[in-house]
Amino acid sequence: MSSPPPFPSDDEKEVPKEEVEEEGDALFAMPSADEPATAAAEDPPAKAMQSIDLSGDSDPPPASSEPPAAAAVEDDDDGDLFADAPSISTTAAEPEVASPSSTATKSDDGEEAPQAAEPDAPPAASSETASPAAAAQADTTAAELEEDTGEYYIEITVSEPEKVGDGMGAYVTYQVTTKTNLPGFKSSSVTVRRRFSDFLALQQRLQEVHLKVGRIIPPAPEKSVVGMAKTKFSKEEKAQGGASQDFIERRRAALERYLTRTAQHPVLRKDDIFVEFLQSKDELPKAADTSALSGAGVMRLFKGVGDAFVKMTSRATETDRWFEDKVAQFSALEETLKKLHGSVESLVTHRRDLCTTTAAFAKSSAILGNTEEHTSLSRVLSQLADVEEKIEQLHLQQVENDFFIFGELIKDYIGLMSPLKACFSQREKSYQAWQAAQTNLLKKREQEGKFQAAGNTEKVRVCQEEIAQMETKVEKGEEEFNTISKMMRSEIERFEVQRQKDFKASLLRYLEKLMQNQEQLIKHWEGFLPEAKAIA
Repeated sequence: MSSPPPFPSDDEKEVPKEEVEEEGDALFAMPSADEPATAAAEDPPAKAMQSIDLSGDSDPPPASSEPPAAAAVEDDDDGDLFADAPSISTTAAEPEVASPSSTATKSDDGEEAPQAAEPDAPPAASSETASPAAAAQADTTAAELEEDTGEYYIEITVSEPEKVGDGMGAYVTYQVTTKTNLPGFKSSSVTVRRRFSDFLALQQRLQEVHLKVGRIIPPAPEKSVVGMAKTKFSKEEKAQGGASQDFIERRRAALERYLTRTAQHPVLRKDDIFVEFLQSKDELPKAADTSALSGAGVMRLFKGVGDAFVKMTSRATETDRWFEDKVAQFSALEETLKKLHGSVESLVTHRRDLCTTTAAFAKSSAILGNTEEHTSLSRVLSQLADVEEKIEQLHLQQVENDFFIFGELIKDYIGLMSPLKACFSQREKSYQAWQAAQTNLLKKREQEGKFQAAGNTEKVRVCQEEIAQMETKVEKGEEEFNTISKMMRSEIERFEVQRQKDFKASLLRYLEKLMQNQEQLIKHWEGFLPEAKAIA
């Protein structure tokens, strides 16, 4: 019997966000990397419209410049340095997926129907069968992308957070505005209000439909039990505005990035579930388990333990080298991103400390200037204090650039590792189901042979009927495994293309902001130098 593919180890197993409740923890999605380098001049906290251009050569529509209304909700969530990220106006052409030639036949829904193998022996998931599958799925993805060329676009903004109710029943709603000319939308501009649980339900419903075929579903922002508890019971909202504004703004930005990343997917943006979320005025279906300690969440925990045990007892060698390399690559990438994220956190802490010491130095210089009797020296010390105050503001701006521009991207891709692992796990389950059906078929054929030798025609007839059913099950299992393998190849290729674009765009913008701050720093010191030399 052939061997199933390796998948992420138990310690890498995806933990549902409903069970991981960390204060202020939010995921981030960067816009497409096709935005020009001049976008680096934008301020990080800006809430500009995020734009997705579905054509490769057309200009995106103008983005709305109206900033969302400030949230009047009290909360405190200082534990997440990277959650409050700016919205960035972007233009993202869909990536072309390179596809080898293939003669696979496509079904009515645009996906190739894989050919069933003879069920005489359990076939291995070898690279010889995987390569044609990858080519066929690449062709399907290319066809999907071709459908979106032209003048299609979609822009999604999340704005105007609003608290509804008080006490335990309180919640926050957000205004979701969509501007698009995609088919399937009733209007070119639609505005609805959604609460946070609606976003969780959207991700859950998309996973139920698309995960089983190997599509990577972007993760929704994680919940914050502490942050929302304080929001529910806060009374003097305006008195504590700073902390609460930070939490609500971080969540708003995270939700906007989540919808933007989902809309970047050529299939998900046309899904009826996603379209309904963006334009339906009716109440949407709720997630089954939005509570951190819900019964469904506990059941998923036990199911995860069971899946881990199955994985431990059924692991074997992967014969498809492509998938083996990808498992190792993403495992190493996740570890590297986590280390880089920790370094960015340390850098942010260092810059904040630098801001504090710079402010203290400016204050001390001002005091010394006021007590100095020498007129010219007193004036220079006062000017030095002014320069240090300006430099403090530059350090604060760089802190924002560190985690708004660069930190959010790293945290976002750390979060995207979980959907990738889920796809690999789904492929493993499909493989195991196929092999189990093959094993049962072989046993039933052996049983049929024994009955034939014994001359028991009635039992032979029953066995033949069961064998026919089992052969159908084997063919279906092979078809499902080939389908998910093909889909995963195209999804991973699209993911890697987008990842390279995102990192390039973010890095360029980060470097340009850093250079701008350094130029301002030099300008301040050059303006102060003549004053220092003029001391009599």
